[in-house]
Amino acid sequence: MISGRTQLVAHLGYPTEAFKAPMIYNPWFERAGVDAVVVPIGVRADDFARMLDALARVTNLRGALVTMPHKVQTMALVADASPTARIAGAANALLLRADGTWRADQFDGAGFVRGVERKGKKVAGIRAIVSGAGGVGSAIAASLAAAGVAELMLYDRDAKAADALRGRLVEHYPKLVVRTGSSDPAGFDLVVNATPLGMRPGDPLPFDVERIATQAFVGEVVMASEITPLLAAARARGCAIQPGTDMLFEMIPAYLEFFGFPTATPEQLREVAQIRY
Repeated sequence: MISGRTQLVAHLGYPTEAFKAPMIYNPWFERAGVDAVVVPIGVRADDFARMLDALARVTNLRGALVTMPHKVQTMALVADASPTARIAGAANALLLRADGTWRADQFDGAGFVRGVERKGKKVAGIRAIVSGAGGVGSAIAASLAAAGVAELMLYDRDAKAADALRGRLVEHYPKLVVRTGSSDPAGFDLVVNATPLGMRPGDPLPFDVERIATQAFVGEVVMASEITPLLAAARARGCAIQPGTDMLFEMIPAYLEFFGFPTATPEQLREVAQIRY
């Protein structure tokens, strides 16, 4: 039941049809007796700055979840950001402070890496390729670097975005081997799609799956379906896989703490989730 005391968390992105977070947070809030609700709000990139300014005036707003295509743009619109968000160059969480300013943080990468490691895949010392140097790809790359990967290949259709991400990574991790410019997954232990490819029927695959080693681990960020065409093809090759929603379940406890709500474990969240595709 939504009341006059209910705290709002905006879920900002475009389009909203693939949003899964409300179907996890809201059942959890109900079970935990937390008077809060996550509300999807569709906002196009050109309107995002104005929307964020307007939301800062909503007195019962606790904060916002930020998803594509706004994660990078958010960084230029906030008063303060965590070190993780600054390294990633992107934010996916906003806390509205009492003075009406925003505090930004980033949990995408941590959620992705935690999910991979909970499935038994060792990250330290491996070779990884990440396709997509936008908000989520930058966050995953930053968290993989922090987890001790030996080598990272970064690919983006916008070569400047990949090169800029490489610069931020080597500044903080000077011993890490970081290369750019290739989407060939051959020889990599971890293959990550951090692009929107797979959200719409008919999208091309982000990698040549025939070039992925059968012993490689393939991870996805797209949540439009649990098993995307990439994951289906990788699984058919015998690869271990991670759906995009796994990343979400792993990062939500950190979000809850960030917003000042009672936390939960990924297992508790899965028990109540009402995800639909």
